[in-house]
Amino acid sequence: MPYLLLTLAALFWGGNYVVGHVLVQGVDPILMTEARWALTALLLGLLYRRQIAGSRHLLRANAPAVVVLTLCGQVSFPLTLYIGLQTTSALNAAIYMSATPSMVLLINRLFFRDPVSGRNWLGVAFSTLGVMILLFQGNPLHAASLHTFAIGDLWAMGSALSWALYCSLLRLKDRRIPANGFVAVSSLLGALILVPIVIFWLMRHPAQDWAAWREPFFLSGLAYLVIFPSWLAYLFWNKGIATIGATRGEIYTHIIPLSGGVLSILFLHTQPHAWHLFSALFIMVGIAICSLEKRQAASICLRD
Repeated sequence: MPYLLLTLAALFWGGNYVVGHVLVQGVDPILMTEARWALTALLLGLLYRRQIAGSRHLLRANAPAVVVLTLCGQVSFPLTLYIGLQTTSALNAAIYMSATPSMVLLINRLFFRDPVSGRNWLGVAFSTLGVMILLFQGNPLHAASLHTFAIGDLWAMGSALSWALYCSLLRLKDRRIPANGFVAVSSLLGALILVPIVIFWLMRHPAQDWAAWREPFFLSGLAYLVIFPSWLAYLFWNKGIATIGATRGEIYTHIIPLSGGVLSILFLHTQPHAWHLFSALFIMVGIAICSLEKRQAASICLRD
């Protein structure tokens, strides 16, 4: 079950890259991030108000951890991503996201002294190779066309680092806090933290084009961002990571560029190629390797 939850979460976030890339071409990414979390907080507050009230003492006791996780997961991650998507492709941003397993392994090793098994490293290697096939479109010579990073690429890499920190720091959250209540409170905190940023941005850029906000296309895209990447994806991801651990679960981020590519084919009419298949094959092999149970190391990734 945790593997299914992690897969669905990654699929929803893959859609976030495609939908986000389309939407930020017409609206400001900072304002869109604020709208996303404000609406998510409203939705989850209505759905889980009793759960939030029942866990308020746990949330208060874990306030520092909740705030830090919110800064990484609800503020820094989507904000830097949407800013980056203005000037880089959804596929590039998703590929940078796939570097997070190595980041998580390094963060866990350096700051939490986690042992990392050879099986996990092998799985990361296979999945990373799949990502490289996707990046180079099956031809290493294609690297010559990947010229100097644009500013959007730097923002996208910042979002990948934010996500790696979020996954590594999830262990700081008390596991007794209900997942729904945690996501709801994190959404509200994220919206509140973004308020001064939005005010400052509007003071600097008062001339905003609000026409796009009334378009059905934008509203449906925003609804997707609220329901799937903001609510269900975080809920499923937190449950999956809590069960199998960040080191083992982070390999599922490699599904994000894969699903982003599939969604690009379906909705952006991207032409599929043979290297898509080979990329998917290596990514899935890597996930399978990391997902295999190994009794001798069963406790390694269950301490989060």
